[in-house]
Amino acid sequence: MGKVSVPRQMTEDPGYQTCTINASAWERLRCRHDFEYWAWRCARIKHKTTAKIVPFVLNNAQRRVLGILERDRLASQPMRMILLKARQWGGSTLIQMYMAWIQSCIATNWHSLICAHVKDSAANIRGMYSSLLEHYPEDLWEGDDTPRFRPFERSQNIREIAGRGCRVSLGTSEKQDAIRGCDFAMAHLSETAYWNETRMRSPSDFIRAICSGIALAPNTLVVIESTANGTGNFFHSEWVRSESGQSDKHAVFVPWYEIDILALTPPDAKAFIQSWSAYEEKLWIEHHLCIDQIYWYRMKLREFGSVEKMASEFPTTPGEAFVNSGCGVFNSKHVERLREGCLAGERGEIRAGGKKFIPDNTGNFTLYEIPREDMRYIVAVDVGGRHDRSDWSVIAVLGVSRGGERRICGQWRGHTDHDILATKSCDIARYYNQALLVVESNTFETAEIGGVSDANMFILDRMAEQYGNLYRREVFDSLDRAVGYRIGFHTNRATKTMVISTLIEAVREGSYIERSSEACDELSTYQQLPNGSFAAKPGKHDDMLMTRAIALFVADKNYAFMAEVPPFVENFW
Repeated sequence: MGKVSVPRQMTEDPGYQTCTINASAWERLRCRHDFEYWAWRCARIKHKTTAKIVPFVLNNAQRRVLGILERDRLASQPMRMILLKARQWGGSTLIQMYMAWIQSCIATNWHSLICAHVKDSAANIRGMYSSLLEHYPEDLWEGDDTPRFRPFERSQNIREIAGRGCRVSLGTSEKQDAIRGCDFAMAHLSETAYWNETRMRSPSDFIRAICSGIALAPNTLVVIESTANGTGNFFHSEWVRSESGQSDKHAVFVPWYEIDILALTPPDAKAFIQSWSAYEEKLWIEHHLCIDQIYWYRMKLREFGSVEKMASEFPTTPGEAFVNSGCGVFNSKHVERLREGCLAGERGEIRAGGKKFIPDNTGNFTLYEIPREDMRYIVAVDVGGRHDRSDWSVIAVLGVSRGGERRICGQWRGHTDHDILATKSCDIARYYNQALLVVESNTFETAEIGGVSDANMFILDRMAEQYGNLYRREVFDSLDRAVGYRIGFHTNRATKTMVISTLIEAVREGSYIERSSEACDELSTYQQLPNGSFAAKPGKHDDMLMTRAIALFVADKNYAFMAEVPPFVENFW
């Protein structure tokens, strides 16, 4: 045997000195310490273009991701990663083969989960494992039985690796109950950006349930991987947390240009360079791509039709990857700019009739800024339901400076009885310098129309008794004659269009400062329907969004500078 380079950990293995006299034993030892050698020697995959069964030889992007996993493994740390990827580079293959290596060479009775958004996708991933075992060299197999899958307890979704005692479970986001409570040491959660969210099923809750059952121990692994699917979903939120260092996961992005096969030689390089767009010049200057890569990008762009659509499948940067497609109301670039002002804030509650803020990690109020004498405030209330599966109730505080700067200073979000919500709203308004309190009154007035008005209108009357600085709107009769005022802001098709248009302008122009990242998520998943109306995407919310829209709309009415202030609105200044 000639001179070869092997991992240092292999030479430090107690069996290294004795295995050098036996070629097969030496190979098995190297397979236990050198994943890339094991992949080439033992793993077989189907080639993307020829469909032939070939040795698994890692590409450059796969080596980079492997290096991050190996640093944690060799340091005896739990391996945790969120992987934002482009298409066609073999991310799922790498993760699945890495898990197979651990189960085949390193650990016994070490169970894994493969979970995707639909069953076929999860089955395709496990199919890689089946092919691996089918072609595994028997002389290098570490088990006491031939390398193969065998049924486990008559389960359709669980297989056991013969001779290793390791189980591989198959799951989907659509059938969550089937895998809850299982004993997993590793989890590969694939295309999580496409996992559906409904009132009854939450990807975030499901993933946290899986991850919480995996011990913080050496050789444990959790990889959440996906191409981007807009913003505001669990995958995007977890990416933002991880990228900012707030999560337990490494945030790893694989751009399209790291994929070796994505290059194409132009027929006339000089003419091609002379025709470069500003974006193509950016690829050359800022990202140092070669001409063949840039030409491939141009040709592929023709298929997608726009840079935004191209970016969701073949992103150059993480920001591009999350570009929101479809009928989004708010431009994703503007939302991401707004997100730059977001803060963690301090959790707690406003107590003592609005006199002080009490820190409490379990509280529903988030304080971003204490009241200031040089600021005036609008407190907007979106009324939700009492139960956990109802819409959220949100109380948002918008501060307005004398110079016109507007920023979110606090927010309460939760589920509670409407009378308690009314009291909380009044307390928060008192705390913020007797703020103008604007209550969206649809919930109460709809109930009134339905014949159950007494309790609901009582709540509005109680707010009027408890607090003087309430927003009231003018009401008209059938002949369009003003007949008085009514407590609350009523949202109908006409007023909703006005307030959303106000918010669109504010987000586009950057004319207010947002503090809640969750509010930015709602902006990202807000859409305009074919009939022209506005609504959150299915499974998403717009409660925080509506409080911003109403507060900004009211602020734009210039109550602060009206010459004659109506008696129901205290002078804003």
